[in-house]
Amino acid sequence: MQEQEVEIRVIASLKEVDPLAWDACACPEAIDGAHAADPFTTYRFLSALENSGSVGTGTGWQPQYLTAWIDGTMIGVAPMYVKSHSQGEYIFDHNWAHAYERAGGRYYPKLQIAVPHTPATGRRFLVRPEFEQAGTAALAQGAAQLAADNRISSIHVTFCTQEEAERGEKLGYSLRKTQQFHWLNDGYGDFDDFLATLSSRKRKNIRKERAGAQSFGGTIQTFSGDSIQPEHWDAFWEFYQDTGARKWGTPYLTRAFFDIAQDTLRDDMALVLAERNGRWVAGALNFIGAKTLYGRYWGCVEHHPFLHFELCYYRAIDIAIERGLDRVEAGAQGQHKLARGYLPTPTWSLHWIADPGFRDAIENYLEAEREAVDEEISVLTDYGPFKRIEVEEQE
Repeated sequence: MQEQEVEIRVIASLKEVDPLAWDACACPEAIDGAHAADPFTTYRFLSALENSGSVGTGTGWQPQYLTAWIDGTMIGVAPMYVKSHSQGEYIFDHNWAHAYERAGGRYYPKLQIAVPHTPATGRRFLVRPEFEQAGTAALAQGAAQLAADNRISSIHVTFCTQEEAERGEKLGYSLRKTQQFHWLNDGYGDFDDFLATLSSRKRKNIRKERAGAQSFGGTIQTFSGDSIQPEHWDAFWEFYQDTGARKWGTPYLTRAFFDIAQDTLRDDMALVLAERNGRWVAGALNFIGAKTLYGRYWGCVEHHPFLHFELCYYRAIDIAIERGLDRVEAGAQGQHKLARGYLPTPTWSLHWIADPGFRDAIENYLEAEREAVDEEISVLTDYGPFKRIEVEEQE
């Protein structure tokens, strides 16, 4: 059978794409109304970023969506952006940029295949299931050809799946391994079932933290779908601005994003809010996938002991158990998550470097980094909060 020719096109706006055609590539499992495996690569999420001005002119994230076509049918897409900086990525390449520019090269602009501002694992080469192998290769090679033709220094495919990482490495991309802290649901019926798997000291500490958080003098509620009201976003925007100002200087998402989210994304969200004296004082925003809860944003206007842990980590576990989800991804960094039941988990990215000498240097760095990450995961897992199982050798 003759191999079908795949045409690669670059599209500057999702307004040029049929939403159903995009989602047939991004989330075919959700066509019948189920939750998408990855809520962040859906048309509704990426278009909310674009239509709210959270990406586009002036943000350093210029959309250049990569699409693959066979006989007039879109069979694959990739959320690709031209980047003029390295903010909002969470896979750090600042030192690469400095080194390349000190050597006389031009690192920016670069191409980023990712969900902006979102350190969550998911497919990045979004291909209809029946075209998976050919579509992935066409998108990966098409991006590399585009970069080479335009003398762009590099392509960065961040927080891809392990399967994509292994496939991309065979297509000439360099493999990077990093780690985050994820909570895994071992079939727990409730939070106490989870606590029963922890060492006595860790179990007591978490109970103490939850009791302390819940004695802050108010109430904590979880909203999802139609229970989320527009006024909730007024409060959450205040929290988000506070966190954004402290972490990044300027928040990545605009106020308009949350208005659009209320219209198009509220079924994908679980919003945890703390109220005290008739006022919302803290909140955590989660996104709901088919098998995973993604903790994304937290903020507060009042500081109370352990309230951060309660809203971000413990309530997320409650939600995951209640919904029968397999895991909670609690975002980037944070070894403090370890004591609260979130274990170190590998995350993956792919990097295409145009300059052969620079690529060799990066490859050497990544090899050493992978060994260091493996060691760190092993050490941190040993320090985890779970009971140790002693296995006696049989004579």
